Amino acid sequence: MVDAIATLARWVQLVSNLILLGSCLFLIITSTVKRTHSEAWIGRLERLFPWLAVSIPIGLLVILATTIVQITGSANSLGEYEVWLGLLTDTRVGQIWILRFSAAILLLLAILYLCKVSRARWWYACCAVIAALPLVASSLASHAAAEELSVTAVMPYVLHLILAGVWFGALPAFILLIFDKRNKTNKFEVLKRFSSIAFPVMLLIIFTGLVVADQIFDGYYAALVATPYGWFLSAKIFLLVIILLIAMGVRSYWLPLLDCKQDSDVSNGNRGIKRWVPIEFILALLLLLLATIITNTTPAKHALIENWPFSFRFSVIATWNQPNVAIQVWSGLGVLVFAAVILQLGWLRNWGIKRLIFIPTILFISGGAIALQALTIQAYPETYRRPPVLFDVISVAHGSTLFAKHCVECHGLQGMGNGIKSRTLSTKLPDLLIEPHTVEHTPGDFYNWITNGMVNTDMPGYIDKLSDEDRWDLVNYIHALSRGYQARILTPEIIPNKAYVKPPVFSYQGHDGSSGALQEFRENKVVLMVVFSWPQSMSRLEQLKQAYGRLKEQNVMLLAVPNKDLAVEDMKQLVAKELPFPIVTQGAAEIATSFALSRRTLSHPDIIGQGTTPDHMEFLIDRKGYLRARWIPSVDHWGWSDIDQLNLQISALNREKMNISFPEDFVR
Repeated sequence: MVDAIATLARWVQLVSNLILLGSCLFLIITSTVKRTHSEAWIGRLERLFPWLAVSIPIGLLVILATTIVQITGSANSLGEYEVWLGLLTDTRVGQIWILRFSAAILLLLAILYLCKVSRARWWYACCAVIAALPLVASSLASHAAAEELSVTAVMPYVLHLILAGVWFGALPAFILLIFDKRNKTNKFEVLKRFSSIAFPVMLLIIFTGLVVADQIFDGYYAALVATPYGWFLSAKIFLLVIILLIAMGVRSYWLPLLDCKQDSDVSNGNRGIKRWVPIEFILALLLLLLATIITNTTPAKHALIENWPFSFRFSVIATWNQPNVAIQVWSGLGVLVFAAVILQLGWLRNWGIKRLIFIPTILFISGGAIALQALTIQAYPETYRRPPVLFDVISVAHGSTLFAKHCVECHGLQGMGNGIKSRTLSTKLPDLLIEPHTVEHTPGDFYNWITNGMVNTDMPGYIDKLSDEDRWDLVNYIHALSRGYQARILTPEIIPNKAYVKPPVFSYQGHDGSSGALQEFRENKVVLMVVFSWPQSMSRLEQLKQAYGRLKEQNVMLLAVPNKDLAVEDMKQLVAKELPFPIVTQGAAEIATSFALSRRTLSHPDIIGQGTTPDHMEFLIDRKGYLRARWIPSVDHWGWSDIDQLNLQISALNREKMNISFPEDFVR
């Protein structure tokens, strides 16, 4: 019940705000017509303004009250002053609400003043600008702002709302004008001006909506048909398509009739507009209701798809290199373009409605079927299931152990499909190391194959041999294996503003009592991780000790990770060195095992047998959490043995201003 009240309040204040914005803009358009302000329809419209302006702060008050009830779980808390004050002053939600409420009050005062002064075009423009302020403030409470509070993240949503106000908000004024029998203005000229603006505005609404949706989905487009957020958005898109068709019909057929010389044509035009524009307005109200519901729904990229409902999915990456796929897709797109041309041609030549709908529809369906069929691959209930196990070094190291025990005989020591049993199998095994197998298939696909096996292949299922967590550990290891091979592009020199390699996260505990996690250094420090062997790395550790002051000045976190468990005597020797940086004691084995997968270079791919792990490796991880550079003394002919070269790379990382998201903590 509380959710329903909150949704209704959000819808009312949004509708009111948009109508005030759009109506003021519509009046600016009509104000060029002589004596327009004496028209009766304008008087009726302006009498609505105070009621609409009052409903916005009232709606915001109801929203705040329902938020308090939802947070505290009790309606009794509404009588507690401290609860209201705490929410408003101590939370981001409350601070944004204050901004929205202040903008709503300013709008109310402007509207009340408008009702007492003589009408002028510039004053309508001022009211339109003020009416946009609550919409701008409300964008700070959107899903886009919750992900990243920045101008680039919020601006598409702001434009989307304002453009919606330009179109939807003007519809009540449009309707009052066409139903006003006493108006003395030239209806056709006024409506034509608005129509010439409304059509490109609707196209911009679609464009900004796509930009906002892309931010919310973040590549997780399967959620469009398998989550509540996607279902509501699909319904919203369906309504928008209908509204666009109505708007196109009004603009290209009914509106031109008003400019005809014959009274019968003008009468038909009036009847058509009076019939369809109110329908467009009602559908737009429903669309805004869906948009309001969507704002309270879990965003697509955070929604869970436990069971994918279809036995197929579409994937460009997994299919594009298959024979004839590109030809088939381009052919299908060609049919779609042809369908659009036929639709436009039929419209210009005044085809009958059945012919105009039937022929392009058949072509659209045919073109879509041709293109999409080529991009179709098999899917499973688990295909879009999100891994419950963190992509961390513990999971990867355990997955490595499981892979060696259960998978090596067929898939090979490095997952290249060349195990000792591979030649006896009826099917050719994929190369999990070199081929982009983890890019072409989802983690859920791998989980399904490991769990149930693969039909018509020799791949068995391990549901009875491995726990659910073990199977996800194997999935994480396979992804770490592939990402490790991708890391061969790394060198001791960073590529400026290019971040690709996503390392597994980890927690650690140092010999000095320090502890932490890799994620804690994001946005704060560059991490220099030194995977060393003892005593072979003694001189390098001494060198880093001498250079530590300079590294610390550059805000570097240096972690020394032994590549195997140290004997008690070895640890005593290291402690005696009085190193100023932590030597990882807890979690070291898992970190070393996981990061050893990133040992390969372009000159030393290390794909023979089980491979060779270098005695010493160093990695630079930037402030976003990406693996950016690597130095292996036994492989690289130049590198960080010269501390100045290391400092140059760190300085370059510190200067970067990349606006990218952190690596996901789970594979996807």
